[in-house]
Amino acid sequence: MIWGISFFSRGNVYQQLPISKNTAIKQLVFSHLWIAISIYFRTNHIEGISKENIPLYKGRDNNRVLYISGVALQLSKSQNRPSIHVANAIVSHLSAKCIKYFNIQIVSPGWIHLELSDQLLATWLQNLVFKEVGEWESSRHASPNPLSGAIPQANSQFTAQYAHARCCTLLRLACQERLIKLSQPEPGTAFWTTTGCNQIPWLNCDQMRDHHPASRRLIAELIQVVDLEYSDSRDERKWEKAALNLSEAFQNFWSECRIWGDVKTTNPELAQARLGLVLATQSVLRFLLEDKLGIFALQEL
Repeated sequence: MIWGISFFSRGNVYQQLPISKNTAIKQLVFSHLWIAISIYFRTNHIEGISKENIPLYKGRDNNRVLYISGVALQLSKSQNRPSIHVANAIVSHLSAKCIKYFNIQIVSPGWIHLELSDQLLATWLQNLVFKEVGEWESSRHASPNPLSGAIPQANSQFTAQYAHARCCTLLRLACQERLIKLSQPEPGTAFWTTTGCNQIPWLNCDQMRDHHPASRRLIAELIQVVDLEYSDSRDERKWEKAALNLSEAFQNFWSECRIWGDVKTTNPELAQARLGLVLATQSVLRFLLEDKLGIFALQEL
C-alpha cells in the first residue's frame, strides 16, 4: 500500500527563515556571500571571481554545520590588500544581514567561517521533510537522469534499498504506535506526502532537540546529498558514494538512537524529531535510488 504522512502538531512554530523547498544550504551560503562581496565592491562584476566559483567547502565536524570560505584570500591579491582586511569588510556586510542565520567568524589569515544556527537548520529539515520526491526534479539544475542505463555497484544498491525499506517500515510502525499519522494519498502523488502544515519538534528552546552524534552525522549526510544536487554533479561514483554514506549513517542512527520504549513514553517530542529524520532520509534515499541510480526504491525487502 502507498501512504502519505503528517505529524501531530505540538505547537512548535518556527521563525520564518529564507529557505525554500529546493534550497541547498551551500546554495544559501553562496548567495549571502555573493551579496556581501557585491556590496563591498559596489559591483556585480568582480575581476577573477564570480558567484559560481566562490571558494567554499563544508567542514567535517558533524557536531555543527560549518562552511568555510577562502574568498578573502583570493580577493586580496587582486585588491592588493591584506586578506584579513578584506575578510573583515565582507563579514561586516554579512553580519548585518545574516546574524540570525549564521555564527560568523574570521580565522587568520582571512578564512571566513559560517556556522548554521539551529533555527535555520530546523527550518531546512522541516522543508526537506515536507518536500515531495517529484519536487527534486524542479531544482536548480533539473536535467535527465545522468546515470540512465548505468549499473551501480551492487553494494551501494543493496545497502541503499535496504535502508529505504527500513525507513518505510519504521514509519508504518510509528503510525501504528500513534506517534505519527499516515494517510493514503491521491493516485499519482509522491510516495510520502504531507497532509497539513504541522511542525516537527526539531527544536527545544531554540536548540536542536536531538544532540546524539549519530543524529548529527545523519543530518550531515542529508546536507551533503542536497549540496551535491545543487552542484549538478554528473559523476556516477559521487552519487553511489552519497547513497552508501547516507545509508550507513542511517543504519548507525537507527542502532544508536532509540525512538520507542522509554523515549516514546517520557520524551515523545524527541521520538517525533527522530522520526522526522527517518522521513527525511526516506525522501532523499528515494531521490538517490530512482533519480540518480535508476533503481526502484523498495518499500520492503
